[in-house]
Amino acid sequence: MKTKIVATVGPACSTRVMLRNLMIAGVDVFRLNFSHGKHQDIESIIADIEILNRELDLNVAILADLQGPKIRIGEVQNGEVTLIDGEKLTITTVETISDATRLYTSYTGFPKDVKPGEFVLLDDGKLMLKIESTNLQDEVLATVVHGGVLSSRKGMNLPDTAVSLPSLTEKDLIDLEFVVHQNIQWIGLSFVRSADDIRQLRKKIKEFNESAELRIIAKIEKPQAVAAIDEIIAEADGIMVARGDLGVELPLERLPLIQKTLVDKCLAASKPIIIATQMMEGMISNIRPTRAEVSDVANSVVDGADALMLSGETSVGQFPVEVVQTMKKIICEAESYPEIYNHHHSHAELNDDRYISDVVLVSACEISKQSHAKAIIAMTHTGYSAFKISSQRPGARVFIFSNDRQLLRILNLVWGITPFYYDNFTSIDRTLEDIRLILLTDGFVCEGDLLINVASSPIYVSGKTNMLKLSYA
Repeated sequence: MKTKIVATVGPACSTRVMLRNLMIAGVDVFRLNFSHGKHQDIESIIADIEILNRELDLNVAILADLQGPKIRIGEVQNGEVTLIDGEKLTITTVETISDATRLYTSYTGFPKDVKPGEFVLLDDGKLMLKIESTNLQDEVLATVVHGGVLSSRKGMNLPDTAVSLPSLTEKDLIDLEFVVHQNIQWIGLSFVRSADDIRQLRKKIKEFNESAELRIIAKIEKPQAVAAIDEIIAEADGIMVARGDLGVELPLERLPLIQKTLVDKCLAASKPIIIATQMMEGMISNIRPTRAEVSDVANSVVDGADALMLSGETSVGQFPVEVVQTMKKIICEAESYPEIYNHHHSHAELNDDRYISDVVLVSACEISKQSHAKAIIAMTHTGYSAFKISSQRPGARVFIFSNDRQLLRILNLVWGITPFYYDNFTSIDRTLEDIRLILLTDGFVCEGDLLINVASSPIYVSGKTNMLKLSYA
């Protein structure tokens, strides 16, 4: 299986026994949702994953998902209220109990940020308001466009508004300071609107822990992020298509093409991309997915996603292990579709520092197709070779060897990569022979299989892949 599975940890799967079962079932990355859970409990889960990685000889990674700003209404009188189409109401930042004529939001910048004619969506888009006027201080007048029942603490989305809230809240900074000192490989940033949001997070990571090796996933859930996607992809280490909020803030019919476009852009940039939200949601309470969910998972594989993410399905669902097993079956079947493979992307320009490396790595993928090689094998100190090879989507298996365990877990999110720990980089000939024997012994290749090796020469030089060798196992 080349497409990776990300599973969210929650009450349904937070014990060591359940985590172990999920790893055996096929989970490649565990997502820790910092919207829930205490640091003490999360630290225990991280420790269990570390123990299980050693026990099972795996490299399952951890993605820490920061909560980000949450714009909500306050408490509603008697728990719920009905908003009537055409009625006027006031949205205020002065704390009060909400009713049919007055809604409270704790978002203090709301009156200054919104403009007449913009829309406000409530409860995942079920209700819609239109802004009529604002006093720029503490009150906004709105008209109910699509009404309905509204209950306490529901979310508020502002698809038309340039929201002034920072991506990192006070809670996020507290969580980030905790995360940078844990054995975590990836961190998800919510509410991304520009590449500067990524730069600010990277700066904070270094302030909290200069030696932290966290890679940043930009969650694409705002229209502004879609508009600035090229700059965001260039700055981030990976992308998540957060289809929940994105599907509220943009017309739903745009989501499929946005997903495909973002996948194509990430492949061209050699950056991993995760598809998230409602992939197998029916299996929260049912032992089988819907036909539409099966098609969604399969189509995301065919699109070229690096990883597919499960949220409530594993965190609170009744069948966390079964949903992973089912997703794995769908992925394996979808990966038999030949159009998935050999999507070659251009290498660096002639005067670029990476030019020689890129030529070698891209050539390895092209040769693997022509020669029907069984495997492409690379040694890496930085992960660059792995990301570049993966982005070409070769049909051959890709085995990456490194002496950096943190890097191996980072790469466990990346499409097609099977990572191995190896720390005897003394000479090219010795290393290639050792790796050949490891793959033969573990049953990953058979004698007589054609292998393609790429490496740097001398072998201890980092980031300078300049050698390509074909040989038989």
